[in-house]
Amino acid sequence: MSALTVQHEPRGGDSWEELVRLWHETDAPEGCKVEIIEGIVTVAPPPVGKHSLIAAKLLRCLIAVIPEEWDFHQTLGVAIPSRSGLYIPDLLVAPDDVVESAPFIPAAAAELVVEITSPSNASHDRIAKAAGYAHGGVPLYLLIDAFAPGGPTITLYGEPANGVYRVLQAGKFGDTFRLPAPFDVELDTSVFPTP
Repeated sequence: MSALTVQHEPRGGDSWEELVRLWHETDAPEGCKVEIIEGIVTVAPPPVGKHSLIAAKLLRCLIAVIPEEWDFHQTLGVAIPSRSGLYIPDLLVAPDDVVESAPFIPAAAAELVVEITSPSNASHDRIAKAAGYAHGGVPLYLLIDAFAPGGPTITLYGEPANGVYRVLQAGKFGDTFRLPAPFDVELDTSVFPTP
C-alpha cells in the first residue's frame, strides 16, 4: 500500500487552521499516518516488518540515555505552520512538559525526530520533511534511509539555520554511528534489517 493524497479544493492559500481541521477530519484506517506535507493532507499505511524493527532497535539504543523528563512518541505530530506541515515522525523525542493533550507539538519543542523511509514516501522524508524540520527548528533530524539509491544509509542533520540543515554525520548500515549530546550514544547500525 502506498501513500494517498487526500484531495481538497485549495482556496488560494488554505489557512493553517483549515488544514488542521481537514487533517482532524480525515477518516483513515486505524494505524495509518495522516500528515500535512507542503499543504497537502496525505495518508500512509502503518509501518510494518523491517521498518518497525529498525524503530525498535533504535528505541532500545536511546532509552537508556534520555533524561527522565523526556519521552519517546510514535504517533505525536510535529507542527510547522509556516511550511504548511504537520508530520508524524517514526520516532520523536520530546520533553514531557511540552506534550499535552493536543495531537501535535511545535517543531522547536522536539529534541530529536527520526524518519525511516518506505518505498512509497522516501522522497518526502529526504526532501520535504528535512526542509520542514529545519525550518521549524528541530535540533536533530535522523534519517534512516533503507531505500537510498546506493544502498541503506543513515544521516544525521543538525544546526538548522535559515530553514537548512548541515549534515553532521552520514554512513551506511553496518557503520557505528554516534549521536551527539544530549544523547551521546553510539548506534550499532549493523542490527538494522535491510530490505
